Amino acid sequence: MLRVLLCVPVVTLYTLVLGVPALLGGLLDRSGRVAHAVCRLWGRLLLWTCGVRVVVSGAGHVVQGPAVYAANHSSALDIPILFGYLPVQFRVIHKRSLYLLPIIGWYLWLSGHISIDRSNPFRARRGLAAAAERIRTGTAVMVFPEGTRSPDTSVHVFKRGSFVLALGAGAPVVPVSLIGVKAVIPRGFLTLRPGTVGLKIHPPVPTGGRAAEEAERLAEEVRAIVVRGCQGAVA
Repeated sequence: MLRVLLCVPVVTLYTLVLGVPALLGGLLDRSGRVAHAVCRLWGRLLLWTCGVRVVVSGAGHVVQGPAVYAANHSSALDIPILFGYLPVQFRVIHKRSLYLLPIIGWYLWLSGHISIDRSNPFRARRGLAAAAERIRTGTAVMVFPEGTRSPDTSVHVFKRGSFVLALGAGAPVVPVSLIGVKAVIPRGFLTLRPGTVGLKIHPPVPTGGRAAEEAERLAEEVRAIVVRGCQGAVA
C-alpha cells in the first residue's frame, strides 16, 4: 500500500514534468518521433516506479513500415507498457473527445495521433478513411479492438472497425498479447502491486488480397492469436 501511495503522486509528477518536452517535441518535430521518444521514457519511468517489470518477446516480428498493431486491453497500465516497450514508432487511434484533456489531449494532437469522432457516423467513417490513408503513407498504428477495457482476465470480442481499417490500408495486422497485467493491477490503480508482465509480439497477419467483407473473420483470427498468447506464461 505504501508503494501505491508513493506511486500515484510520483506518476502525476512524471506526467507533468515530461509533458512539457513532449509538447515541445510535437511543436518542433511534426513527425511526432521526438514526442514519442519522450512518451517512451514516461512509460518506462512510470512502470519502474510502480515496481512493474516488462518482459518483451517476439520483437523480431515488428514490421518496418505501415502496420496495425492490435492488443488486448484490460487496465490503465496497457498504455505505458506499449509506449514504453513496444519497439516501434506508432500512433494511437483515439476518441476525438480526448483532445479536451490537458497535456494528454494536447500531446495526442501535436504528436500526430489519429482521432475518430464516434459521436457522428459520417465523421467516424471519414476519420477511418483518413486513418487508412495515413497508414498507407507509412504510419504504424496501435488499436485496442475490444473497444474498452475488459473488466476481467478474458479477451472480449474484437470489433471489426480496426480490421476494416487494416484491410482498407492494405497493411498487415500484428497481434500483441499483454500477459499478466490484470494480476498486477486487478481493480484499478489503487490496487496496483509490484510484479512482472509480458508483452508478446506475434508474426504479422497479411491482409493483401482480402476484401473488406472479411473484416469480421480477420478480427476473429487475430483475437485467437492474442488469446493464445495471453494463456502462456511470461517469458
